[in-house]
Amino acid sequence: MPALIWAGVIFFISTKTFGSAFTARLLAAILALVHLQVSPETFNLLNFLMRKSGHFTEYSIFAIFLYHALGDGGWVAWRPRKALACIVLAGFYSLTDEFHQRFVPGRGPSIVDCGFDTIGAALGMAIIYLVSARSQKKGEAQLPAGAPPT
Repeated sequence: MPALIWAGVIFFISTKTFGSAFTARLLAAILALVHLQVSPETFNLLNFLMRKSGHFTEYSIFAIFLYHALGDGGWVAWRPRKALACIVLAGFYSLTDEFHQRFVPGRGPSIVDCGFDTIGAALGMAIIYLVSARSQKKGEAQLPAGAPPT
């Protein structure tokens, strides 16, 4: 269920409300809050980086939710095929989201954004892998001496 809700959040974020002008206003407010002034070129670069990091973040979260949704009970257990399926599903959803943006005034589709989204999904799966490896190590460390790892 969280994956479906998050897909809705991504769809909503793809509306005109959350376009480049929105992130520019948000960035300007953040810079004003910390009393920092930057050149227009730096501001545009920061706005670009903020927007692209949003792609990474939203699709990392989406892929993690997908991994859990396709679960077998233990969402932390590393399953490479399941992780690949999550990356492919998130990448496909990204394509549909960019197609949706084609019809949103002030927005437009970008295959480059699909790339950022898919890399974000892969990052989410890397997080699952690292958490899985860490919990596996932790479990092995808690085994009695001489006990075989599970």
